[in-house]
Amino acid sequence: MRYFLELSYDGTPYHGWQRQPNAITIQEVLEDSLSTLLREKVEIVGAGRTDTGVHAKQIMAHFDYKKDIETDQLKYKLNSILPPEIAIQKVYDVKDDAHARFDALSRSYEYYVTLSKDPFVINKAYYFKKTLDLDVMNDAAKLLLNYTNFKCFSKSKTDVKTYNCTITEAIWERQGNQLVFKISANRFLRNMVRAIVGTLIEIGEGKLIREDLVAIIRSEDRSQAGYSVPACGLYLTSVTYPKTIIR
Repeated sequence: MRYFLELSYDGTPYHGWQRQPNAITIQEVLEDSLSTLLREKVEIVGAGRTDTGVHAKQIMAHFDYKKDIETDQLKYKLNSILPPEIAIQKVYDVKDDAHARFDALSRSYEYYVTLSKDPFVINKAYYFKKTLDLDVMNDAAKLLLNYTNFKCFSKSKTDVKTYNCTITEAIWERQGNQLVFKISANRFLRNMVRAIVGTLIEIGEGKLIREDLVAIIRSEDRSQAGYSVPACGLYLTSVTYPKTIIR
């Protein structure tokens, strides 16, 4: 039997999603907790691999178990033993071939920039002291929807077969003293969102102009793009799937 976990987490104390030999990760904590409850070794597959310090408001993962599970009861028991930074929102009984990573139709991220020093958003947003032109940043962000090859924003020496991604939304919004960048696509490259945000911030500062973004994308060269903003402001906010995967 295959099950999906819908969960959220504060990534601050963890070294990303993927299990590592000498660092605590989300995957490790989840697998160990599930294995304790189900009394056998359980391996999970996530919808993506968030980096150290990145958060998730919603992410999916799947695991297999030989018996029927009462999903509400598993949610309750998991939440009872998981650390406070990780919360299970729901457990789904899905079809045997459903895959948390490969069946995902789209993923959405948000990046938070705080414009004032705020002790209550430490490790939750990027504190940026300079003035930014939101209109110019949004004009540039619209250009992202015209392209598919985003090698210029990908982490160097990453093992991928293609750098193509279809972006369906890229917009900045002001929320009080914060700026929030929202972006959705069918897939993302490693470090892609943080590199895009860093480049758009440089445009908002006036260090780059809108047309520079086109040249950067066409260059397919990471060194041409802007800096990678800190992980603390990045949130995976949703992963969508076809409804047919639910059993």
